[in-house]
Amino acid sequence: MDSDLLLVIGLMIAALSIPSIVAAFSDSRAPRAAAVMLVLGGALVLVAIMTKPGGYTAAQIPNVFAQVFARLLN
Repeated sequence: MDSDLLLVIGLMIAALSIPSIVAAFSDSRAPRAAAVMLVLGGALVLVAIMTKPGGYTAAQIPNVFAQVFARLLN
């Protein structure tokens, strides 16, 4: 897989785990599914950073999102 795609998928999974974490804590239950999603997203981001020569900077992330979505639309 492309490292840009791994980064985008990982960031989206990690971002989607946040509402699940909040819901679990507000219901006084353990956030097991949210923790798994957070770990999976973090692992994907880590793999993407390690496989891209030079890594990513914070300023590159919006451009990476745009490039990945543009590839999916074509």
